[in-house]
Amino acid sequence: MKLTILGCYAATPRTFTNPTSQLLEIKNRLFLVDCGEGTQVQLRKNKIKFSKINHIFISHLHGDHFYGLIGLISTFSLLNRNNDLAVYGPKGIKEIILLQLRLSNSWPNFGLHFHELTSNQSELIFEDDKVIVKTIPLKHRVYTNGFLFEEKIAERKLNVDAVREYQIEKCYFQNIKNGKDIFLDDGTLISNEKLTFDPEKPKSYAFCSDTIYNEAIITLIENVDVLYHEATFLQSEASLATKTMHSTAIEAATIAKKAQVGKLILGHYSTRYDAISLFKEEAETVFPNVLLADDGKSFDF
Repeated sequence: MKLTILGCYAATPRTFTNPTSQLLEIKNRLFLVDCGEGTQVQLRKNKIKFSKINHIFISHLHGDHFYGLIGLISTFSLLNRNNDLAVYGPKGIKEIILLQLRLSNSWPNFGLHFHELTSNQSELIFEDDKVIVKTIPLKHRVYTNGFLFEEKIAERKLNVDAVREYQIEKCYFQNIKNGKDIFLDDGTLISNEKLTFDPEKPKSYAFCSDTIYNEAIITLIENVDVLYHEATFLQSEASLATKTMHSTAIEAATIAKKAQVGKLILGHYSTRYDAISLFKEEAETVFPNVLLADDGKSFDF
C-alpha cells in the first residue's frame, strides 16, 4: 500500500503548495482521492501514468477538493484515453462536470460514469476481487464523505516444500491456496495448515477531510492501519476551527487515539502557519505515531 500526496494544503493553491489530492496504490489499483487545482501537474511531477487511474473519489464540493477534475478529464480525452472512468462524489458532481463539457463541446471519447452519493450513513461504493471502498460520513459546511479503503483477505500462500514432500500435483495448487484440505491417493487427509502459510494481514486506509471533530466516525475507522485526518488549525485557533467546521491537530490525534489506528497522517494545513512541524508537535502530545503529509511526499506501508 503506497500513498502519494499530490496536495495537502487548505483553501487556495500557492506557488509552492497545492490543495487536496492524493493517490492511493493498493493491491495494484490506483485510486485518486480528491482533485484540487494542479492535480494533473502533480501527477506528472510524480511520474504517475494517467491511464492507470480508473476511479476518482471526491469528498465534497468545495473548490479546493475538486476544481482540478474537469481539467484532468479533458486531458484524459486529449490523450485518447480508452478506459472507462468512474467518479464517486456528492450529488451535483455530475451536473457540474457535464455542464462544463457541454458548453465547451468537449465530450470525452471514453465512458464517464458518475456515482453520486447522498447517504448520511456509511455505505459500500466500490468492490472488486481485491479491494472494497466505503464512505465515512463527515461533518462539514456542505455534504462531505471520507473514504475507507480495505484490502480483501488474500488467498493462502503455498508451502512449496510441503507440497513437494507430499508429491501433490500442480492441478490441486489453487484449491490448496483457497484453503481446502487435500486427500492423497492412499486416502490420507493432509490439512491445509500443513500445505500453506497465512496470507499477509489485509491493509486499510481511511481518508478524512474536511470535518469538524466528530467521534461518530470512530467505529468506522477503528484499528485501520493508516488514518489521514485533516488538521487545518493548531489549538490556538480552536475557535476558528469550530466556526469553519474544521479540526485542529490535537483533535485529529484524539480521534486517532480513540480509534486505535496504526498511524496518523496530518494534512489540509491552513497556510497561515510558518511551519507544518508545529502540527506534528501538537498532535504527538496525544498520539505517538504521527506523520506529516506534504506535497510530493510518498508513504509506503
